[in-house]
Amino acid sequence: MATEIELIFPDGNPVFYPAGITGKEIAESIGPGLAKAALAVEINGEKTDLDTPIAESGDFRVLTFDDDEGKRIFWHSTSHIMAEAVRALFPDTKIAIGPAIDQGFYYDFDRDEPFTPDDLDAIEKKMTELIAEGRVFERREVKRKEAIERFEKEGEIYKVELIGEIPAGEKVILYTSGEFTDLCRGPHIPDASRIKAFKLLSIAGAYWRGDENEKMLQRIYGISFPKRSMLDDYLEKLEEAKARDHRKIGKELDLFSIHEDIGPGLVLWHPNGAIIRDLIEDYWRRRHRQEGYLPVYTPHVGRAQLWETSGHLGFYTENMYPPMEFEDGGIYYVRPMNCPFHIAIYKTRIRSYRDLPILYSEMGADYRYERSGVLHGLLRVRGFTMDDAHIFCTPEQILDEVMKVYGFSLEILRSFGFEDFGIYLSTKPEKCVGEAERWEQATDALRQALDKMGLPYKVDKGGGAFYGPKIDIKVKDALGREWQTTTIQFDFNEPERFDITYIDEDGQKKRPYMVHRALLGSLERFFACLIEHYAGNFPMWLAPTQVVVVPVSDKFSDYGKSVHKKLVSSGIRARLDDRPETIGYRIREAETAKIPYMVIVGEREANSDTGSLRSHAHGDLGSMSIEEIITRLTDEGKPPA
Repeated sequence: MATEIELIFPDGNPVFYPAGITGKEIAESIGPGLAKAALAVEINGEKTDLDTPIAESGDFRVLTFDDDEGKRIFWHSTSHIMAEAVRALFPDTKIAIGPAIDQGFYYDFDRDEPFTPDDLDAIEKKMTELIAEGRVFERREVKRKEAIERFEKEGEIYKVELIGEIPAGEKVILYTSGEFTDLCRGPHIPDASRIKAFKLLSIAGAYWRGDENEKMLQRIYGISFPKRSMLDDYLEKLEEAKARDHRKIGKELDLFSIHEDIGPGLVLWHPNGAIIRDLIEDYWRRRHRQEGYLPVYTPHVGRAQLWETSGHLGFYTENMYPPMEFEDGGIYYVRPMNCPFHIAIYKTRIRSYRDLPILYSEMGADYRYERSGVLHGLLRVRGFTMDDAHIFCTPEQILDEVMKVYGFSLEILRSFGFEDFGIYLSTKPEKCVGEAERWEQATDALRQALDKMGLPYKVDKGGGAFYGPKIDIKVKDALGREWQTTTIQFDFNEPERFDITYIDEDGQKKRPYMVHRALLGSLERFFACLIEHYAGNFPMWLAPTQVVVVPVSDKFSDYGKSVHKKLVSSGIRARLDDRPETIGYRIREAETAKIPYMVIVGEREANSDTGSLRSHAHGDLGSMSIEEIITRLTDEGKPPA
């Protein structure tokens, strides 16, 4: 047995330690600051508790709350404290699962009585007591039989079910904190005293396993931090996020609606929202033409054989709508994706290497059966429009094509006002098709492209599509929240399944490489992102109404109409508000509607062919000639180049 191990730190420096040293001891040897902040460690990609002896050499890092993985460990540990508090206060409650999520944690509970806001207060109070006691998280490996007997005795039916799904030979791990023991892989923070501030945020219903055929459970969401100031900042941002909620603003600005009697997750775009969508699509199409993409249009349904060949029926059925059988004997599915249709267009001719790359683009309407429990405004819908494209190229062209798409994506996103991005390389998932060697080659090609572009990125292990690895780009909005937009997916599966080829310069048939990509993602989600990023104060080029003309009284309505006509004739999206309401009321209403500009006209303006220009962002800008106003608004309202 080795007496010494070599640990390589993130800076690349190797350090030798005695075998069996713990992460806690390493953190303490580096300095008191790190020892205080350390939550767990990672060795060769495996995360483990601070007090676990380290017996192997390899890549090593100490995880703190500054790391995404550290946050998840912190939040998951807090969920255990919450579950212990719930068990102490409501002993008959059954415990389901309690993972960390992107922002905080939740735990699902099976209880006959619904939790109330008063219950949340009581749970928070009990959690405070448990944290003050410094609950330690103790890890123990047990035999499957012992774990099942334990949880059966406690009536924890959900834990018993989960244990039954652990593959034979895998460890069954339990963590105990105080009087509470949970089935959990870990790791956890050293003890609960690290949790300096927390808040239980909301209660929601959630089906067990996300399956609407299973029992409805009660889900409690929460957040926690190692500093009180962090919680205060978070709650402040949470209030701002509520004010920016796209569902709230969408209703206030009359942008869209979703109706249960039409169907959950199916969006109606109102005129104001449709104008913005048209502007987005017009810009998108223009820029794609400039980049050499060829437009296509394809059907919304396809025969079952198509989806069998593509692999969707084997790997994606749970997200597809049920089949439809027609009188011609054919079985059809509404499309969840557009790729098989683009491949069919590619196959209508013999392709030469001289033809490649071929870039097809489409604003394609797709339909996916999302479970009702995950539907959320425009962010998670059942019918959506994907700004889709597929690139067919030779193996020699793949790196350049991926880099072009990557750069094009960032350019498009920046044109909508986003400057901060989270970039991820998503690798092979458990459920996938294709040989391991091809996955490695494809992943390496995407990694090379990211490295050449020079922007920092993270690896999302197992986050790839079933047919290939991908690059995901998430934009960060005005509140620093990440939104999924661009996906660049390598696909070596469908060219093989559909037997697509090209004739190489040696006259031989070769298999092209294929890249799926969406820059904005779905228009619905991207629109939600825009609404919340700008809080409804859209930039001038996207504002559905750019200016409203407001006569101060009926006497100047005719002049207001002439100003309105000039603005509209100049291509400005203008509206006239000459209703018999007070001028103050109409100005307040225009401000509430977040219209970028108002032109207020009265006797002075009518006599001098001018207008008093008022900005939603900057207030009164003074009197100007109508020509000056048109020039200003036209210049500011130009879409990105």
